[in-house]
Amino acid sequence: MKITLTGIDYLVLFVYVIALFLFGFYLKSRRLQSGGDIFLGGRSLKWWQIGFSMFSTNVGPMMLIGLSSLGFSQGVVGGNFEWLAWIFLMLLSAFFIPRYISSGISTIPQFLLLRYGRRSYNFLVVYSLVSILFVWLGSALYAGGLVISEIFQCSLLEAVVLVALISTSYTAIGGLKAVVRTGVFQSLIIIISSLILTLLAIGKIGHMEGVANAASPDYWKLFHVRSDPEYSWLAIVAGYPVVAVYYWCADQTIVQKVLAAKTIKEGQRGILFLAALKVITPFIFVLPGIICFLLYRDSTSPDNSYITLVKNLMPEGLRGLCIAALVASLIDTVSSGLNSFSTVFTLDVVTQFVSLKAEDKIRVGRWMTAIGALLGVGIAVLFSYSDKSLFELTQGLVSILAPPLSVVFLGGVFWKRTHRIAAEAVLFGGGFLCLLMGVCYVLNYPYKGFWPHFLLLSIYIFVCLVILMALITVIFKVPEKERLSFIFPDNGKPVMDKWLWAGWGVLALVMVMIYIVLN
Repeated sequence: MKITLTGIDYLVLFVYVIALFLFGFYLKSRRLQSGGDIFLGGRSLKWWQIGFSMFSTNVGPMMLIGLSSLGFSQGVVGGNFEWLAWIFLMLLSAFFIPRYISSGISTIPQFLLLRYGRRSYNFLVVYSLVSILFVWLGSALYAGGLVISEIFQCSLLEAVVLVALISTSYTAIGGLKAVVRTGVFQSLIIIISSLILTLLAIGKIGHMEGVANAASPDYWKLFHVRSDPEYSWLAIVAGYPVVAVYYWCADQTIVQKVLAAKTIKEGQRGILFLAALKVITPFIFVLPGIICFLLYRDSTSPDNSYITLVKNLMPEGLRGLCIAALVASLIDTVSSGLNSFSTVFTLDVVTQFVSLKAEDKIRVGRWMTAIGALLGVGIAVLFSYSDKSLFELTQGLVSILAPPLSVVFLGGVFWKRTHRIAAEAVLFGGGFLCLLMGVCYVLNYPYKGFWPHFLLLSIYIFVCLVILMALITVIFKVPEKERLSFIFPDNGKPVMDKWLWAGWGVLALVMVMIYIVLN
Protein backbone atom coordinates (compact mmCIF):
# COMPACT_ATOMS: atom_id res chain seq x y z
CA MET A 1 0.00 0.00 0.00
CA LYS A 2 1.63 3.21 -1.17
CA ILE A 3 1.62 6.17 1.24
CA THR A 4 2.11 9.67 -0.12
CA LEU A 5 4.82 11.37 1.92
CA THR A 6 5.43 15.11 1.88
CA GLY A 7 8.69 16.98 2.22
CA ILE A 8 8.22 17.27 5.98
CA ASP A 9 7.64 13.51 6.26
CA TYR A 10 10.82 12.77 4.35
CA LEU A 11 12.69 15.28 6.51
CA VAL A 12 11.59 13.45 9.68
CA LEU A 13 12.79 10.13 8.24
CA PHE A 14 16.06 11.64 7.01
CA VAL A 15 16.84 13.23 10.39
CA TYR A 16 16.11 9.93 12.16
CA VAL A 17 18.43 7.84 9.94
CA ILE A 18 21.23 10.42 10.06
CA ALA A 19 20.93 10.59 13.86
CA LEU A 20 21.48 6.82 14.05
CA PHE A 21 24.65 7.02 11.96
CA LEU A 22 26.01 9.97 13.93
CA PHE A 23 25.34 8.20 17.20
CA GLY A 24 27.18 5.11 16.01
CA PHE A 25 30.24 7.14 15.02
CA TYR A 26 30.06 9.04 18.31
CA LEU A 27 30.34 5.77 20.19
CA LYS A 28 33.21 4.70 17.94
CA SER A 29 35.11 7.81 19.05
CA ARG A 30 34.71 6.58 22.65
CA ARG A 31 36.97 3.59 22.17
CA LEU A 32 35.64 0.21 23.31
CA GLN A 33 38.10 -1.27 25.78
CA SER A 34 37.03 -4.90 25.93
CA GLY A 35 34.76 -7.59 24.59
CA GLY A 36 32.49 -6.86 27.55
CA ASP A 37 32.02 -3.33 26.22
CA ILE A 38 30.78 -4.41 22.79
CA PHE A 39 28.80 -7.45 23.97
CA LEU A 40 27.49 -6.42 27.41
CA GLY A 41 27.96 -2.66 27.50
CA GLY A 42 30.55 -2.98 30.26
CA ARG A 43 27.83 -4.39 32.56
CA SER A 44 26.83 -0.83 33.41
CA LEU A 45 23.19 -0.55 32.31
CA LYS A 46 20.64 1.19 34.53
CA TRP A 47 17.05 0.03 35.07
CA TRP A 48 15.43 2.49 32.67
CA GLN A 49 17.92 1.65 29.92
CA ILE A 50 17.22 -2.06 30.39
CA GLY A 51 13.44 -1.59 30.38
CA PHE A 52 13.28 0.68 27.34
CA SER A 53 15.80 -1.39 25.38
CA MET A 54 13.96 -4.66 26.04
CA PHE A 55 10.73 -2.91 25.05
CA SER A 56 12.08 -1.63 21.74
CA THR A 57 13.61 -5.03 20.94
CA ASN A 58 10.31 -6.77 21.66
CA VAL A 59 8.21 -4.24 19.75
CA GLY A 60 9.51 -5.01 16.28
CA PRO A 61 7.56 -4.61 13.05
CA MET A 62 5.87 -7.94 13.82
CA MET A 63 4.41 -6.36 16.96
CA LEU A 64 3.32 -3.07 15.42
CA ILE A 65 1.86 -4.66 12.32
CA GLY A 66 1.06 -8.10 13.76
CA LEU A 67 -0.93 -6.95 16.80
CA SER A 68 -2.82 -4.41 14.71
CA SER A 69 -3.57 -7.20 12.24
CA LEU A 70 -4.75 -9.44 15.08
CA GLY A 71 -6.95 -6.66 16.44
CA PHE A 72 -8.46 -6.19 12.97
CA SER A 73 -9.28 -9.87 12.49
CA GLN A 74 -9.80 -11.21 16.04
CA GLY A 75 -10.27 -8.29 18.43
CA VAL A 76 -8.78 -7.71 21.85
CA VAL A 77 -7.70 -11.38 22.21
CA GLY A 78 -4.37 -10.21 20.78
CA GLY A 79 -3.80 -8.33 24.03
CA ASN A 80 -3.10 -11.64 25.78
CA PHE A 81 0.34 -11.75 24.18
CA GLU A 82 1.17 -8.51 26.03
CA TRP A 83 -0.88 -8.63 29.22
CA LEU A 84 0.13 -12.16 30.20
CA ALA A 85 3.82 -11.38 29.77
CA TRP A 86 4.08 -9.87 33.28
CA ILE A 87 3.84 -13.33 34.88
CA PHE A 88 6.91 -14.58 33.05
CA LEU A 89 8.80 -11.33 33.48
CA MET A 90 8.25 -11.76 37.23
CA LEU A 91 9.70 -15.28 36.98
CA LEU A 92 12.68 -13.84 35.11
CA SER A 93 13.19 -11.22 37.82
CA ALA A 94 12.72 -13.41 40.89
CA PHE A 95 14.26 -16.73 39.85
CA PHE A 96 16.24 -16.62 36.60
CA ILE A 97 18.19 -13.36 36.74
CA PRO A 98 19.67 -13.91 40.24
CA ARG A 99 21.04 -17.24 39.02
CA TYR A 100 22.28 -15.84 35.71
CA ILE A 101 24.07 -12.81 37.13
CA SER A 102 25.44 -14.49 40.27
CA SER A 103 27.03 -17.20 38.13
CA GLY A 104 28.82 -14.54 36.04
CA ILE A 105 27.66 -15.77 32.63
CA SER A 106 27.88 -13.58 29.52
CA THR A 107 25.52 -15.63 27.35
CA ILE A 108 22.51 -17.85 28.03
CA PRO A 109 24.26 -21.02 26.69
CA GLN A 110 26.90 -20.58 29.40
CA PHE A 111 24.22 -21.23 32.03
CA LEU A 112 23.67 -24.68 30.56
CA LEU A 113 27.44 -25.26 30.60
CA LEU A 114 27.42 -24.74 34.36
CA ARG A 115 24.16 -26.57 34.98
CA TYR A 116 24.27 -29.54 32.61
CA GLY A 117 27.71 -29.74 31.02
CA ARG A 118 29.42 -29.13 27.69
CA ARG A 119 27.18 -31.20 25.40
CA SER A 120 24.07 -29.24 26.41
CA TYR A 121 26.08 -26.03 26.16
CA ASN A 122 27.29 -26.75 22.63
CA PHE A 123 23.82 -27.71 21.49
CA LEU A 124 22.30 -24.50 22.83
CA VAL A 125 25.04 -22.46 21.17
CA VAL A 126 24.00 -23.84 17.77
CA TYR A 127 20.29 -23.68 18.62
CA SER A 128 20.62 -20.06 19.80
CA LEU A 129 22.41 -19.02 16.62
CA VAL A 130 19.74 -20.67 14.48
CA SER A 131 16.87 -19.13 16.46
CA ILE A 132 18.48 -15.67 16.34
CA LEU A 133 18.90 -15.94 12.57
CA PHE A 134 15.33 -17.11 11.95
CA VAL A 135 13.27 -15.50 14.73
CA TRP A 136 15.08 -12.20 15.21
CA LEU A 137 16.88 -11.45 11.97
CA GLY A 138 15.12 -13.28 9.14
CA SER A 139 11.55 -12.70 10.27
CA ALA A 140 12.15 -9.07 11.30
CA LEU A 141 13.89 -8.22 8.03
CA TYR A 142 11.15 -9.95 6.05
CA ALA A 143 8.28 -8.31 7.94
CA GLY A 144 9.84 -4.86 7.88
CA GLY A 145 11.08 -5.19 4.33
CA LEU A 146 7.63 -6.22 3.15
CA VAL A 147 6.04 -3.10 4.60
CA ILE A 148 8.81 -0.71 3.57
CA SER A 149 8.77 -2.05 0.01
CA GLU A 150 5.02 -1.39 -0.14
CA ILE A 151 5.36 2.13 1.25
CA PHE A 152 8.25 3.24 -0.95
CA GLN A 153 7.42 1.05 -3.97
CA CYS A 154 10.80 -0.71 -4.08
CA SER A 155 11.60 -4.41 -4.23
CA LEU A 156 11.59 -6.57 -1.11
CA LEU A 157 15.31 -7.33 -1.52
CA GLU A 158 16.21 -3.63 -1.78
CA ALA A 159 14.24 -2.83 1.38
CA VAL A 160 15.76 -5.73 3.33
CA VAL A 161 19.32 -4.88 2.29
CA LEU A 162 18.87 -1.20 3.21
CA VAL A 163 17.61 -2.03 6.70
CA ALA A 164 20.39 -4.58 7.20
CA LEU A 165 23.03 -2.01 6.22
CA ILE A 166 21.69 0.64 8.61
CA SER A 167 21.39 -1.83 11.49
CA THR A 168 24.82 -3.35 10.90
CA SER A 169 26.59 0.01 10.72
CA TYR A 170 25.93 1.31 14.21
CA THR A 171 25.68 -2.13 15.88
CA ALA A 172 29.14 -3.19 14.68
CA ILE A 173 30.62 0.18 15.61
CA GLY A 174 28.99 0.85 18.97
CA GLY A 175 28.11 -2.63 20.27
CA LEU A 176 25.45 -3.19 22.92
CA LYS A 177 25.69 0.38 24.22
CA ALA A 178 24.64 1.67 20.81
CA VAL A 179 21.76 -0.81 20.71
CA VAL A 180 20.59 0.09 24.22
CA ARG A 181 20.91 3.86 23.96
CA THR A 182 19.19 4.07 20.60
CA GLY A 183 16.61 1.64 21.98
CA VAL A 184 15.62 4.18 24.64
CA PHE A 185 15.10 6.86 21.99
CA GLN A 186 13.29 4.48 19.66
CA SER A 187 10.96 3.27 22.41
CA LEU A 188 9.81 6.83 22.98
CA ILE A 189 9.21 7.33 19.24
CA ILE A 190 7.17 4.12 19.05
CA ILE A 191 5.05 4.90 22.13
CA ILE A 192 4.37 8.55 21.21
CA SER A 193 3.53 7.91 17.55
CA SER A 194 1.32 4.90 18.39
CA LEU A 195 -0.51 6.89 21.08
CA ILE A 196 -1.18 9.74 18.64
CA LEU A 197 -2.44 7.30 16.01
CA THR A 198 -4.76 5.63 18.56
CA LEU A 199 -6.23 8.96 19.70
CA LEU A 200 -6.81 10.08 16.11
CA ALA A 201 -8.48 6.74 15.31
CA ILE A 202 -10.81 7.06 18.32
CA GLY A 203 -11.54 10.65 17.33
CA LYS A 204 -12.50 9.54 13.83
CA ILE A 205 -15.37 7.52 15.32
CA GLY A 206 -16.16 10.14 17.95
CA HIS A 207 -15.37 8.65 21.35
CA MET A 208 -14.36 5.38 23.00
CA GLU A 209 -17.95 4.48 23.82
CA GLY A 210 -18.72 4.62 20.12
CA VAL A 211 -15.84 2.26 19.41
CA ALA A 212 -17.05 -0.20 22.07
CA ASN A 213 -20.63 -0.18 20.77
CA ALA A 214 -19.72 -0.43 17.08
CA ALA A 215 -17.64 -3.61 17.39
CA SER A 216 -19.08 -7.08 17.96
CA PRO A 217 -19.10 -8.18 21.64
CA ASP A 218 -16.73 -11.01 20.69
CA TYR A 219 -14.13 -8.39 19.74
CA TRP A 220 -13.89 -7.38 23.42
CA LYS A 221 -13.36 -10.86 24.87
CA LEU A 222 -9.84 -11.83 25.93
CA PHE A 223 -10.74 -15.53 26.01
CA HIS A 224 -12.59 -17.19 23.14
CA VAL A 225 -14.50 -20.46 23.28
CA ARG A 226 -12.55 -23.70 22.95
CA SER A 227 -14.05 -24.37 19.51
CA ASP A 228 -12.45 -21.20 18.12
CA PRO A 229 -9.99 -22.47 15.46
CA GLU A 230 -7.59 -19.56 15.92
CA TYR A 231 -7.25 -18.31 19.51
CA SER A 232 -9.28 -20.47 21.88
CA TRP A 233 -8.85 -20.02 25.63
CA LEU A 234 -7.05 -23.37 25.73
CA ALA A 235 -4.46 -22.25 23.17
CA ILE A 236 -3.82 -19.05 25.14
CA VAL A 237 -3.80 -20.52 28.66
CA ALA A 238 -1.85 -23.70 27.82
CA GLY A 239 0.26 -22.76 24.80
CA TYR A 240 1.34 -19.20 25.52
CA PRO A 241 3.23 -20.02 28.78
CA VAL A 242 5.46 -22.47 26.89
CA VAL A 243 6.45 -19.74 24.48
CA ALA A 244 6.74 -17.07 27.17
CA VAL A 245 9.16 -19.00 29.38
CA TYR A 246 11.56 -19.40 26.48
CA TYR A 247 11.05 -15.90 25.06
CA TRP A 248 11.27 -13.88 28.28
CA CYS A 249 13.51 -16.07 30.45
CA ALA A 250 15.88 -17.95 28.12
CA ASP A 251 16.19 -16.06 24.83
CA GLN A 252 19.64 -14.54 24.32
CA THR A 253 18.42 -11.43 22.49
CA ILE A 254 15.97 -10.47 25.25
CA VAL A 255 17.93 -11.52 28.34
CA GLN A 256 21.25 -10.07 27.14
CA LYS A 257 20.06 -6.58 28.16
CA VAL A 258 19.56 -7.77 31.76
CA LEU A 259 22.89 -9.61 31.84
CA ALA A 260 24.45 -6.21 31.17
CA ALA A 261 22.83 -4.69 34.29
CA LYS A 262 24.98 -2.85 36.79
CA THR A 263 23.61 -5.03 39.63
CA ILE A 264 20.99 -7.75 40.09
CA LYS A 265 18.62 -5.22 41.67
CA GLU A 266 19.09 -2.81 38.74
CA GLY A 267 18.21 -5.61 36.34
CA GLN A 268 15.13 -6.53 38.37
CA ARG A 269 13.94 -2.92 38.38
CA GLY A 270 14.36 -2.78 34.61
CA ILE A 271 12.25 -5.92 34.19
CA LEU A 272 9.49 -4.47 36.40
CA PHE A 273 9.58 -1.26 34.35
CA LEU A 274 9.18 -3.28 31.14
CA ALA A 275 6.23 -5.18 32.65
CA ALA A 276 4.59 -1.85 33.51
CA LEU A 277 5.03 -0.66 29.91
CA LYS A 278 3.23 -3.83 28.79
CA VAL A 279 0.02 -2.51 30.40
CA ILE A 280 -0.37 0.15 27.71
CA THR A 281 0.75 -1.74 24.59
CA PRO A 282 -2.58 -3.44 23.72
CA PHE A 283 -4.27 -0.03 23.89
CA ILE A 284 -1.86 1.48 21.36
CA PHE A 285 -1.18 -1.60 19.18
CA VAL A 286 -4.31 -3.82 19.25
CA LEU A 287 -7.01 -1.15 19.63
CA PRO A 288 -6.01 0.68 16.41
CA GLY A 289 -6.50 -2.59 14.51
CA ILE A 290 -10.03 -2.94 15.91
CA ILE A 291 -10.85 0.65 14.91
CA CYS A 292 -9.38 0.09 11.45
CA PHE A 293 -11.78 -2.84 11.06
CA LEU A 294 -14.69 -0.57 11.97
CA LEU A 295 -13.61 2.17 9.56
CA TYR A 296 -12.00 0.40 6.59
CA ARG A 297 -13.01 -3.27 6.71
CA ASP A 298 -14.09 -3.26 3.05
CA SER A 299 -11.01 -1.56 1.65
CA THR A 300 -8.01 -3.14 3.38
CA SER A 301 -6.66 -6.39 4.83
CA PRO A 302 -5.57 -7.25 8.39
CA ASP A 303 -1.84 -7.03 7.62
CA ASN A 304 -2.34 -3.56 6.10
CA SER A 305 -4.44 -2.19 8.99
CA TYR A 306 -1.60 -0.22 10.63
CA ILE A 307 -0.48 1.35 7.36
CA THR A 308 -4.11 2.09 6.39
CA LEU A 309 -4.60 4.14 9.56
CA VAL A 310 -1.32 5.98 9.04
CA LYS A 311 -2.27 6.78 5.46
CA ASN A 312 -5.79 8.00 6.22
CA LEU A 313 -5.52 9.61 9.65
CA MET A 314 -2.03 10.97 10.27
CA PRO A 315 -1.42 14.57 9.17
CA GLU A 316 1.68 15.84 7.38
CA GLY A 317 4.81 15.41 9.47
CA LEU A 318 3.19 12.99 11.90
CA ARG A 319 2.87 10.55 9.03
CA GLY A 320 6.63 10.65 8.74
CA LEU A 321 6.88 10.13 12.51
CA CYS A 322 4.78 6.95 12.26
CA ILE A 323 6.91 5.60 9.43
CA ALA A 324 9.98 6.52 11.51
CA ALA A 325 8.48 4.53 14.41
CA LEU A 326 8.03 1.54 12.12
CA VAL A 327 11.61 1.86 10.89
CA ALA A 328 12.79 2.36 14.49
CA SER A 329 11.11 -0.83 15.67
CA LEU A 330 12.57 -2.73 12.75
CA ILE A 331 16.12 -1.45 13.12
CA ASP A 332 16.20 -1.97 16.88
CA THR A 333 14.97 -5.56 16.59
CA VAL A 334 17.50 -6.34 13.86
CA SER A 335 20.37 -4.61 15.68
CA SER A 336 19.58 -6.49 18.90
CA GLY A 337 19.56 -9.76 16.97
CA LEU A 338 22.87 -8.90 15.31
CA ASN A 339 24.50 -8.05 18.62
CA SER A 340 23.26 -11.29 20.18
CA PHE A 341 24.45 -13.32 17.18
CA SER A 342 27.94 -11.80 17.36
CA THR A 343 28.03 -12.24 21.16
CA VAL A 344 27.17 -15.95 21.10
CA PHE A 345 29.37 -16.74 18.11
CA THR A 346 32.40 -14.88 19.46
CA LEU A 347 32.20 -15.87 23.13
CA ASP A 348 30.78 -19.38 22.74
CA VAL A 349 32.15 -20.63 19.41
CA VAL A 350 35.38 -18.84 18.50
CA THR A 351 36.81 -18.82 22.03
CA GLN A 352 36.48 -22.62 22.23
CA PHE A 353 39.16 -22.89 19.54
CA VAL A 354 41.19 -19.68 19.78
CA SER A 355 42.24 -17.57 22.76
CA LEU A 356 41.21 -13.98 22.00
CA LYS A 357 42.55 -10.78 23.49
CA ALA A 358 40.17 -7.89 24.20
CA GLU A 359 40.81 -6.14 20.87
CA ASP A 360 40.49 -9.46 19.01
CA LYS A 361 37.04 -10.05 20.53
CA ILE A 362 35.91 -6.63 19.33
CA ARG A 363 37.22 -7.26 15.81
CA VAL A 364 35.69 -10.75 15.59
CA GLY A 365 32.41 -9.45 17.02
CA ARG A 366 32.18 -6.82 14.28
CA TRP A 367 32.85 -9.38 11.56
CA MET A 368 30.19 -11.68 13.04
CA THR A 369 27.73 -8.79 13.01
CA ALA A 370 28.26 -8.35 9.27
CA ILE A 371 28.01 -12.10 8.60
CA GLY A 372 24.82 -12.31 10.68
CA ALA A 373 23.31 -9.52 8.58
CA LEU A 374 24.10 -11.37 5.34
CA LEU A 375 22.56 -14.59 6.63
CA GLY A 376 19.52 -12.69 7.88
CA VAL A 377 18.94 -11.19 4.43
CA GLY A 378 19.04 -14.66 2.88
CA ILE A 379 16.55 -16.04 5.41
CA ALA A 380 14.23 -13.07 4.84
CA VAL A 381 14.16 -13.95 1.14
CA LEU A 382 13.34 -17.57 2.09
CA PHE A 383 10.36 -16.37 4.15
CA SER A 384 8.94 -14.64 1.08
CA TYR A 385 7.98 -18.10 -0.20
CA SER A 386 5.62 -18.66 2.75
CA ASP A 387 2.01 -17.45 2.46
CA LYS A 388 1.40 -17.09 6.21
CA SER A 389 0.52 -13.75 7.81
CA LEU A 390 3.33 -11.79 9.47
CA PHE A 391 2.11 -12.45 13.01
CA GLU A 392 1.37 -16.13 12.34
CA LEU A 393 4.79 -16.62 10.76
CA THR A 394 6.85 -15.02 13.53
CA GLN A 395 4.82 -16.28 16.49
CA GLY A 396 4.59 -19.72 14.91
CA LEU A 397 8.37 -19.96 14.63
CA VAL A 398 8.89 -18.93 18.26
CA SER A 399 6.20 -21.35 19.44
CA ILE A 400 7.72 -24.32 17.63
CA LEU A 401 11.30 -23.59 18.69
CA ALA A 402 10.37 -22.84 22.33
CA PRO A 403 9.42 -26.19 23.98
CA PRO A 404 12.88 -27.82 24.38
CA LEU A 405 14.38 -24.65 25.85
CA SER A 406 11.42 -24.02 28.15
CA VAL A 407 11.61 -27.57 29.52
CA VAL A 408 15.37 -27.53 30.05
CA PHE A 409 15.50 -24.09 31.71
CA LEU A 410 12.49 -24.72 33.96
CA GLY A 411 14.08 -28.00 35.03
CA GLY A 412 17.46 -26.34 35.50
CA VAL A 413 16.13 -23.55 37.69
CA PHE A 414 13.26 -25.13 39.63
CA TRP A 415 14.17 -28.82 39.96
CA LYS A 416 17.55 -29.60 41.50
CA ARG A 417 17.28 -33.26 40.55
CA THR A 418 17.13 -32.60 36.81
CA HIS A 419 19.89 -34.74 35.32
CA ARG A 420 22.24 -33.67 32.55
CA ILE A 421 21.35 -36.77 30.49
CA ALA A 422 17.67 -35.81 30.67
CA ALA A 423 18.53 -32.30 29.49
CA GLU A 424 20.60 -33.67 26.62
CA ALA A 425 17.78 -35.97 25.52
CA VAL A 426 15.31 -33.07 25.50
CA LEU A 427 17.71 -30.72 23.71
CA PHE A 428 18.99 -33.09 21.04
CA GLY A 429 15.81 -35.08 20.46
CA GLY A 430 13.26 -32.32 20.97
CA GLY A 431 15.44 -29.64 19.42
CA PHE A 432 15.99 -31.54 16.18
CA LEU A 433 12.27 -32.35 15.98
CA CYS A 434 11.32 -28.70 16.53
CA LEU A 435 13.79 -27.39 13.95
CA LEU A 436 12.42 -29.84 11.39
CA MET A 437 8.81 -28.93 12.18
CA GLY A 438 9.67 -25.23 12.06
CA VAL A 439 10.92 -25.49 8.47
CA CYS A 440 7.86 -27.55 7.46
CA TYR A 441 5.56 -25.05 9.18
CA VAL A 442 7.03 -22.05 7.34
CA LEU A 443 6.88 -23.81 3.96
CA ASN A 444 3.39 -25.32 4.60
CA TYR A 445 4.74 -28.85 4.13
CA PRO A 446 3.21 -31.36 3.44
CA TYR A 447 0.22 -29.08 2.73
CA LYS A 448 -1.45 -25.94 4.06
CA GLY A 449 -3.63 -26.65 7.09
CA PHE A 450 -1.73 -29.80 8.08
CA TRP A 451 -0.28 -28.32 11.28
CA PRO A 452 -2.49 -27.42 14.28
CA HIS A 453 -2.48 -23.88 15.65
CA PHE A 454 1.05 -22.97 16.70
CA LEU A 455 0.14 -22.48 20.38
CA LEU A 456 -1.53 -25.90 20.60
CA LEU A 457 1.40 -27.51 18.78
CA SER A 458 3.72 -25.90 21.31
CA ILE A 459 1.96 -27.36 24.35
CA TYR A 460 1.78 -30.84 22.76
CA ILE A 461 5.55 -30.86 22.26
CA PHE A 462 6.16 -29.39 25.72
CA VAL A 463 4.15 -32.08 27.54
CA CYS A 464 5.97 -34.88 25.70
CA LEU A 465 9.38 -33.39 26.55
CA VAL A 466 8.48 -32.84 30.22
CA ILE A 467 7.53 -36.51 30.52
CA LEU A 468 10.78 -37.53 28.82
CA MET A 469 12.87 -35.36 31.16
CA ALA A 470 11.08 -36.61 34.28
CA LEU A 471 11.47 -40.28 33.34
CA ILE A 472 15.19 -40.01 32.59
CA THR A 473 15.85 -37.95 35.73
CA VAL A 474 14.11 -40.54 37.93
CA ILE A 475 16.20 -43.33 36.40
CA PHE A 476 19.61 -41.69 36.91
CA LYS A 477 21.39 -40.65 40.10
CA VAL A 478 20.64 -37.25 41.66
CA PRO A 479 23.40 -34.70 40.85
CA GLU A 480 25.79 -33.59 43.57
CA LYS A 481 24.37 -30.79 45.71
CA GLU A 482 27.67 -28.90 45.77
CA ARG A 483 27.66 -28.55 42.00
CA LEU A 484 24.34 -26.68 42.09
CA SER A 485 24.95 -24.42 45.09
CA PHE A 486 25.85 -21.35 43.03
CA ILE A 487 22.86 -21.87 40.73
CA PHE A 488 20.42 -22.20 43.64
CA PRO A 489 21.24 -19.27 45.98
CA ASP A 490 19.14 -19.15 49.17
CA ASN A 491 18.11 -22.78 48.59
CA GLY A 492 16.27 -21.92 45.40
CA LYS A 493 13.98 -19.29 46.94
CA PRO A 494 13.16 -16.15 44.92
CA VAL A 495 15.73 -13.38 45.38
CA MET A 496 13.99 -9.99 45.38
CA ASP A 497 13.47 -7.23 47.97
CA LYS A 498 10.08 -6.30 49.43
CA TRP A 499 9.69 -3.10 47.39
CA LEU A 500 10.05 -4.98 44.14
CA TRP A 501 7.53 -7.56 45.34
CA ALA A 502 5.18 -4.68 46.18
CA GLY A 503 5.57 -3.34 42.64
CA TRP A 504 4.72 -6.74 41.19
CA GLY A 505 1.72 -6.92 43.52
CA VAL A 506 0.33 -3.62 42.23
CA LEU A 507 0.90 -4.73 38.65
CA ALA A 508 -0.89 -8.03 39.33
CA LEU A 509 -3.89 -6.14 40.72
CA VAL A 510 -4.07 -3.95 37.60
CA MET A 511 -3.93 -7.01 35.35
CA VAL A 512 -6.67 -8.82 37.27
CA MET A 513 -8.92 -5.78 36.90
CA ILE A 514 -8.28 -5.65 33.14
CA TYR A 515 -9.15 -9.33 32.74
CA ILE A 516 -12.33 -8.95 34.79
CA VAL A 517 -13.49 -6.03 32.63
CA LEU A 518 -12.62 -7.67 29.31
CA ASN A 519 -14.01 -11.12 30.00
